[in-house]
Amino acid sequence: MPADLNAINVFLAVAEAKGFRAAGERLGVTASAVSQTLRKLEEQLGVVLVQRTTRSVSLTAAGGQLYASVRPALAEVRAAVAAVGELGVEPRGTLRVAISGGAEGSLHESVLGKFLAAHPHIRLDLAITNEISDIVARGYDAGVQLGEVIDKDMIAVPVSGDLRLAVVGSPAYFSHHRKPKHPRDLVEHECINWHPTPDAPPYRWEFTDGRREISVAVPTRVLTTDPGLIVRLARTGVGLAMLYEHQARDALARGEVVEVLREFSTPFPGFYLYYPQRRHASPALRAFIDFLRASRSGKRAKAPRQPRRTR
Repeated sequence: MPADLNAINVFLAVAEAKGFRAAGERLGVTASAVSQTLRKLEEQLGVVLVQRTTRSVSLTAAGGQLYASVRPALAEVRAAVAAVGELGVEPRGTLRVAISGGAEGSLHESVLGKFLAAHPHIRLDLAITNEISDIVARGYDAGVQLGEVIDKDMIAVPVSGDLRLAVVGSPAYFSHHRKPKHPRDLVEHECINWHPTPDAPPYRWEFTDGRREISVAVPTRVLTTDPGLIVRLARTGVGLAMLYEHQARDALARGEVVEVLREFSTPFPGFYLYYPQRRHASPALRAFIDFLRASRSGKRAKAPRQPRRTR
C-alpha cells in the first residue's frame, strides 16, 4: 500500500476541519506540514484529493470517495488502539465531544473541572454547535443532545435531570401587552424566536394542555441562533421568549422578566451523552461516562418520549 496511516489521518483531519491550519491545530503540527503530507499522499495515489483556494479547501470527487471509504475503517483502528490502551493504569488522550446549544449548562464548569482534576492525562475538545448530525463522520467520540432526538442505535447516558421550557417577557413589555392565558393567545404577541442553524425553520413553541400536545408557530419579531441574545432581548422588552428554565433563572430572580403560561409548560427528559453502540468506548470516554454516572448517583432519568423536540 503506497500511503501510510499517518498520511491518511492527515487527509481525514483536513477533510473534517476544511482547512490546513485548523487540521494542523487538531493534529498538533503546522499548516505547512499538513500541506506537505497531503501533497505527498496525492502524488503517491496519482489523484488530487482536495481543491485548494486562498480561503478554504474542499474535497474532489476522488477525495470524497477516499474519505467515505477510510473514515469508518480508521475509526475502527482507533477504537482497537484505545481498547489496548485500557490495559494502562491511567486513562489519557483527547476526548472530543459535540455539545448541542443549550446543553452546555448541563456540563457546567464545576463538573468539567472536577473531571479534569481527577484525570490529569485527559484533554477535552468541546464543540458547542447545533450543526453536527453525525458525530462519527465528524470524528467526535461522543455528543450531548436531548434524549428525544438521539438515534436508537446510540448508547445514551443521562447528564441532566428533566428540563422545562419557560415563556417569559419583561414588565416593560407587559405594560403594553396583555399576558397570554393560553398558548393560542401567542399569535397576538411579538416573539423572539430561535432556530438551530441559519437555514433551519423557526422553532415551533411546544406546550401541553392536559394530555394534548400543542405546537404554535409564533409571530417572530427577531429570529436568532443565539440563546444568549434571546435572553437579553427579552429583558429589554422586545417581545416574549421561550427558553430553557435554567437559561432564564437569573433574569427571573432579578425580576427582569416574568413567566407566563407555566401551567402549559411541563417537564420533559433532559440531555444525554451519547456514542455509537457499535464502537468500543475509549478509555477517556469510559472515564467520562463513569464520572457523569457517579456525579448523578441516586438520580434516575426518565426514558425519552415523543414527539421529538428540536431545542
